[in-house]
Amino acid sequence: MRKYKGVIITIVIILLLTAAWYFFIRKKTVPVSFETAQPAYGHIATTVTATGTIQPVDTVAVGTQVSGTLKYLYVDFNSQVKKGQLLGELDKDLFQAQVDQLRASLQVAQANLAYQKNNYQRQELLYKTGAISKADYDVATNQIDQAKANVASVTAQLASALKNFSFTEIHSPIDGVVVNRNVSVGQTVAASFNTPTLFVIAKDITKMQVEASVDEADIGNVNDSQRVTFTVDAYLEDVFAGRVQEIRLQPSVSSNVVTYNTIINAPNENKKLKPGMTANVTIYTAEKDSTLLLPVKALKFRPDSAPLKDYIIQSAVRKTPAERKDTTGRTFKSTARIGSSNYVWLLRGDTLLQKRIRTGLNDNTHIEVLGGLTQQDVVVVSMNAAGVTVAGGSTGSPFLPKMGGRRR
Repeated sequence: MRKYKGVIITIVIILLLTAAWYFFIRKKTVPVSFETAQPAYGHIATTVTATGTIQPVDTVAVGTQVSGTLKYLYVDFNSQVKKGQLLGELDKDLFQAQVDQLRASLQVAQANLAYQKNNYQRQELLYKTGAISKADYDVATNQIDQAKANVASVTAQLASALKNFSFTEIHSPIDGVVVNRNVSVGQTVAASFNTPTLFVIAKDITKMQVEASVDEADIGNVNDSQRVTFTVDAYLEDVFAGRVQEIRLQPSVSSNVVTYNTIINAPNENKKLKPGMTANVTIYTAEKDSTLLLPVKALKFRPDSAPLKDYIIQSAVRKTPAERKDTTGRTFKSTARIGSSNYVWLLRGDTLLQKRIRTGLNDNTHIEVLGGLTQQDVVVVSMNAAGVTVAGGSTGSPFLPKMGGRRR
């Protein structure tokens, strides 16, 4: 028995090492699995994103044409005003004094004109009877003409003074809402060089607009009347709708980036939108409501033949010197976009079949299929095997043996 004892121990050790290798060390074979998708009908759109500022559609800056001290103020921020409503008044004392002075000057000029008329009538009668010379008659004629001109001059000055007096009352030119007030009672406003802005009135805050800055790379796809959605930070859960109204041709340049101001109308019946809010804008440059869609990842898939020894790979592309080869030396056409054509791989039992399709709109998540596929086709999106994940390119483990697959 002793001579068999060593043999038995050796056999037991070998069995234990074999079991350890089988259960713990041996690399288990992982079956190849595919992530697949079937074309389905849905909505797709291409978009352009931008940021902008919400503004009232029509605003009027109300100022004053005369200088003075603001004595009365009848409206404030957010006040609803009507056309012709009195908004404020300047101190009228100096303007009233000027009007009174010119009225008195007009009375003097009119009295002088009456005197000169009487004098002219006397001089004219005397000249006709030969009692005075032609020179005396001409003096009388000149004096009455000067009196008439003086009356006209003072009358014009009085009209100007009365007009300036009326400018001391500041009225609203439109119906609207006061969105800005730049003055307070007691403040002096000077209108010597330009008209100071006292109030800013928005005509209708139920109709707002977004002034968005669209990058020059995207502006070519933006056209009038395109659908727009946008959000504001104040109402993150609300999505507001609008339409592209105008693309202004004057570019803006900031840090060597060229943008174009795009005006988007934005209905505001509930008055949630307020002037100055920042809008995150999405412009729908093209969209279709019901079209056949496929995940974009499917266009980037290329099979790695190393783990596919049990699958048949059928290529739909002729081999040319310009085509790329995988690690096994097998030739596959690049799946890069060729005009409106692309290639996808269909899974049919144990066969991977390359199929050429025509594509349309692409939103970077899904792509429109115009031809080449039906809803019953099973399209490979990615492949998973032992140490291998293939999606959007061929990625294989360097430790896997290079196996040749069958090909029809």
